[in-house]
Amino acid sequence: MNMHAPSVRIRDLDLQFGDVKVLKSLSLDIRQGEFLVLLGSSGCGKSTLLNCIAGLLEVTDGQIFIQDQNVTWKEPSERGIGMVFQSYALYPQMTVEGNLSFGLKNARVPKAEIAARVARAAEILQIEPLLKRKPGALSGGQRQRVAIGRALVRDVDVFLFDEPLSNLDAKLRADLRVELKRLHQQLKNTMIYVTHDQVEAMTLADRIAIMRGGVIMQLGTPDEIYNRPQNRYVADFIGSPSMNFIDGRFDGETFVAGDLAIPMQGYRFSSESARAGQATIGIRPEHVVTGELVERAPVQTTVTVNLVEPTGPDTLVYADLAGGPLRIRMDGHAQVRAGDVLPIGFEPSRASLFDAETEERI
Repeated sequence: MNMHAPSVRIRDLDLQFGDVKVLKSLSLDIRQGEFLVLLGSSGCGKSTLLNCIAGLLEVTDGQIFIQDQNVTWKEPSERGIGMVFQSYALYPQMTVEGNLSFGLKNARVPKAEIAARVARAAEILQIEPLLKRKPGALSGGQRQRVAIGRALVRDVDVFLFDEPLSNLDAKLRADLRVELKRLHQQLKNTMIYVTHDQVEAMTLADRIAIMRGGVIMQLGTPDEIYNRPQNRYVADFIGSPSMNFIDGRFDGETFVAGDLAIPMQGYRFSSESARAGQATIGIRPEHVVTGELVERAPVQTTVTVNLVEPTGPDTLVYADLAGGPLRIRMDGHAQVRAGDVLPIGFEPSRASLFDAETEERI
């Protein structure tokens, strides 16, 4: 195996259902041992892409390579993949041990090898005490661990996860997220993970591919996606609450919206010749500073508070700026009420500037 070659290569992939194009000339390289997350809202094509990689859907055009082998027309069982679905899909009449070993028995793997693989998977996933139980006696989190274990025993190069945590409650999701990250660090296999949950994506991924309408809008590390979104869609999709957007005009040096003038010194432009014209500036709620920090901010102004939303660790403040809504994330202990005049500031280098027409990053 060439460790420098991509683990999974997708070239010009098209998938069409009737007249509807679900995937459009999609190309993607997934590195050896990488945890790649396919992220997007419902209907963006992320699960469809995963099912194409798995061989569960027949592509209309394009090619898929796994470990340098062209698997475009191969059966799922011939692709060297293990898949974990949203539904646990366990056999209710079999014990956990039976569920883990079933596929291996069908593949005529020797008994000693089956026992060794099941024991190893059970140890990694900490389900050894559950091996004699049936799925009906397990919690949701335990069942999902068994479903992951069933993929694990196959000893494959690539693991595919299709929203595996979405059926679990919030606390279990958070716990299993940590376990999945630990599992990847331990195994170092290539993992491709589909989710609509941006927290899952940001915490698990080495890189994130944000999808919309069957194409990849941006591929990058969580840090790149969060701090340098390549277009307005990505900027709006990532972050909770989402980014503030103010429409105005950029003259090549300064962004102006109403009475607000923001000098863009220190901002990293996407190209050397930043185009002047109608533009939108994006500022994350957590990048708006208040209190003592305002004095040190390059841009300072005041806003009138419309609404305050305490969430425990944070207080979300809603106001208006330059004719548009502004959300500000403050500390949970912040003493602020509707009607207050609040001094605020921010650092233009942390903002994002988008062309109003193309919505691409300037």
